[in-house]
Amino acid sequence: MSGDEASYVSALERLSRALTFGINPSLDGIRELTGALGCPERECSCVQVTGTNGKTSVTRMVGAILTAHGYRTGVYTSPHLVSYTERITIDGEPLSERAFAAVLGDVFEAADSLDREFTEFELLTAAALHAFRLNEVEFACLEVGMGGRWDATSVVDPVVAVITGVALDHTDRLGTTREEIAADKAHIIKARCFPILGPGCEGVEHIFEERVRSLGLSVIARVGLRECDDITWRIVRCPRTPGGTLTVDIAGMRDYRVTIHAPAYQAANVALAMAAAGAAIFNVLDPAAVDTALRTMTFPGRFELLRREPPLVLDGAHNPDAAAVLSSAIRDSFRGGLPVIVLGVLADKDVEGIVRALADTASGFIATENGSSRCLPADELAAVVERVTGRTTLAVPVLREALAIARERGGEGGVVVTGSLHTVGAVKALGHDIP
Repeated sequence: MSGDEASYVSALERLSRALTFGINPSLDGIRELTGALGCPERECSCVQVTGTNGKTSVTRMVGAILTAHGYRTGVYTSPHLVSYTERITIDGEPLSERAFAAVLGDVFEAADSLDREFTEFELLTAAALHAFRLNEVEFACLEVGMGGRWDATSVVDPVVAVITGVALDHTDRLGTTREEIAADKAHIIKARCFPILGPGCEGVEHIFEERVRSLGLSVIARVGLRECDDITWRIVRCPRTPGGTLTVDIAGMRDYRVTIHAPAYQAANVALAMAAAGAAIFNVLDPAAVDTALRTMTFPGRFELLRREPPLVLDGAHNPDAAAVLSSAIRDSFRGGLPVIVLGVLADKDVEGIVRALADTASGFIATENGSSRCLPADELAAVVERVTGRTTLAVPVLREALAIARERGGEGGVVVTGSLHTVGAVKALGHDIP
């Protein structure tokens, strides 16, 4: 093992010991930690993105659009699929293992100087902000880990705050109603920022409007398909195969036509990302730069085409809303027959809701596990699938074996792997061993 590899492994071992500390319902820790690093969050303009679904895609698209306009841009997302380095990128490139270990080393040193314990997410957030300062980033695009009020990314005062939507997820921490969850997410809206609401905010918009009024802000932008929305989109062409192209017209800022290799559900996220990037640079978007950014976008773990013949698609849908969106994408793209769905879900999720949303777009299910200690055992998951769908479902705990059986059963119809980003990451980690 080289010195760089050893440093990276050592950094991850130290990071893993922070997991036991869970989540801090306070911003005091992250503020102390970034303060010990010299407040890197104040060195660039920030775009902060929260929402139950779509936030990773929107965050990455905003970063790509800003980079294409010539700005030095950092992007911080979570979770990773295979490597921690995926979480921190500069102008679209992840940090090297050496650079990742170096910034974490600085963060650990700062943490050791303080009389408190830190969570993994606090340490990683501080590392991202520190890396952005070291790389002289002009814009930092930050995906909220959970909620908004106490999320470590909320150490920043964003120039643009995006809420993609609100659905029931993480109800044990954020609240049991959409209104309660919206109230938590609303805290990313700060004084002197430009708030943008996605179509998933319909029905709880008043929560965000109250937050805006309480801060004395006068502007809020809505992205959706209603006449009252400020920015709208229209799908011109849907992809007819997995990995096909989506063409979308965006109206509101000015008229744009964009093309992207993505399923139709990304149309709303494209509109949100363009609205956020436009707000960050005062609504001046160059159509050629937008086209460059979006045509080359990839979405790891989001309807990601890993193999064309027969198709193998990975999607991290982990709640009923996301599963319903995935189901729609399957109907659009799998014209040659419905795929077998390999399902691995964490035990704290709405498993029945996920299965119900996918039932009509699966030729069959195979229940599996993803290696996480939080994963629902395959036999219990199979029992849920059988109860919801009435279909006999095979339980195959070993993921590689589940994929092999699914490929054989799916034939030309192919396979979709879903239920959790942990499951998607476990498939990608197999590399050349994927059946």
